Amino acid sequence: MNDKDKLKEVVDQAIADQQVPHVKLKKMGPSSVDIEKLTKPSKETHQEYWGKGLTYFAIGLIIVLVVSIIGFVGYHGLATFIDNHVNVFHFLTSTDWDPGEGKNHVGAAVMIVTSFAVTLLAALVATPFAVAIALYMTEYSSKKGASFLQSVTELLVGIPSVVYGFLGLTIIIPVIRTLFGGTGFGILAATLVLFVMVLPTITSLTVDSLKAVPSHFRKASMALGATHWQTIYHVVLRVATPRILTAVIFGMARAFGEALAVQMVIGNAVLMPYNLVSPSATLTSQLTSQMGNTVMGTLPNNALWSLALLLLIMSLVFNFLVKLIGKRGQK
Repeated sequence: MNDKDKLKEVVDQAIADQQVPHVKLKKMGPSSVDIEKLTKPSKETHQEYWGKGLTYFAIGLIIVLVVSIIGFVGYHGLATFIDNHVNVFHFLTSTDWDPGEGKNHVGAAVMIVTSFAVTLLAALVATPFAVAIALYMTEYSSKKGASFLQSVTELLVGIPSVVYGFLGLTIIIPVIRTLFGGTGFGILAATLVLFVMVLPTITSLTVDSLKAVPSHFRKASMALGATHWQTIYHVVLRVATPRILTAVIFGMARAFGEALAVQMVIGNAVLMPYNLVSPSATLTSQLTSQMGNTVMGTLPNNALWSLALLLLIMSLVFNFLVKLIGKRGQK
């Protein structure tokens, strides 16, 4: 007896022994069971195979793209140190940036310091406003008011960065020039532009983090006699702190990688900033302004790829911090 005969015997016995007739099998007798059809893959099975195949293909494609990007940027970024023999310590600490003059003039310290300064200042300015807006939307505002603020936040996210840069160039720069003198370009202008750009990102994620706080925490606090603000300050914010920090890091990652808007207001002068209104340059502004003026494979081009590698490493660091804070928040 082969496997199909055994299967037919089992099915026939199951149909004969059923106590409550099955909806599909109640009109079937042992002789009407098609074993060939029963053992063939159904349409749903083929759909399952196709769905799994497409999913695995998409995952594989994403992995290949990520690895390719990291490998490509890493290969060209490391060429500065491997092929052109630039000292890594000199690259990170020197303020002399003129790759066309040779390997002793490839110092990225100015761009690194300015990038971190702009990012940290923008996050410091934006975070209190973002938390305040999120608290109003989740704790005080009506549903219509929260919906309106959510629409405004989404609108700010959708505005292209070049528009923010142009507004900074035509409004913020003249105001800074009038108040503080100088050209108006510098870290202060870039901070104010990035403040507006990262505010909706931090706000949206902070709103989600506050909504994720279980409602029984609030009820338990108020049942103990705490006021609404005491509940917010001592319970809601403390529970949501890890997620709020994650929102801030996401905002910092957005600010650190912003190129066009910063380039329009930073001044693009590779000089160590001595105050907030002196022109300088960030990693992204230098990349966008100089990449088209170099020849592939030369030292100036490789040096720019090294700046891109730094940006990639910082993106990975921001992602690592998000994961780390998320794990601590779960504990």
